[in-house]
Amino acid sequence: MDRKNILIVDDEKDVLMVLEKGLTSEGYSVITASSGNEAIDLAKSRRPDIIILDVLMPGMDGGEVAGKLKDIPETKDIPVIFLTGMLPAREESEGFRMVAEHVLFDKPYEILKLINVIENVLLEKQISLK
Repeated sequence: MDRKNILIVDDEKDVLMVLEKGLTSEGYSVITASSGNEAIDLAKSRRPDIIILDVLMPGMDGGEVAGKLKDIPETKDIPVIFLTGMLPAREESEGFRMVAEHVLFDKPYEILKLINVIENVLLEKQISLK
């Protein structure tokens, strides 16, 4: 497997650290951002293979970030996984799925479950490109 680049976006530095450590130990190359604007800039310049995005962030929330990313030609095809601890209301869950490939409503997360979701989303992307 070639080393996939993952952009992790979360306003909580401890979450970024734990996710970065867990994913790099699994062979991923990790880029981190702590705000929506930083995430958009990094996504445009670094073009990660996948983005893991927190939903509740100050300023620009994850839904707004994902929507903007889908409107930018350079980033519109990058898969997004929302990682959040909020309980999903049906309307919110459906809205998230309109701009993300997957939504995990179990923050704190299980790293193995997250890696499984990442692998499945990357596989789906690879299949759709063929």
